[in-house]
Amino acid sequence: MAILKVIEVLSSSKESWEDATKKAVKKASKSVKNIRSAYVNEMTTVVTDGEVTDFRVNVKITFEID
Repeated sequence: MAILKVIEVLSSSKESWEDATKKAVKKASKSVKNIRSAYVNEMTTVVTDGEVTDFRVNVKITFEID
């Protein structure tokens, strides 16, 4: 039986929500092994002078514990 754990990671990107998600998983994978999935829990933006300047995601990353 596998034991899974979920952590919550916040990430941002100037490009897109997809890029912010990829950055979250890439960064988490440096210290967390056996990542199985990533669930985007929330997406927000930063607006400056009427323009979107940052895309932010709140990602739940699920990984298997050895």
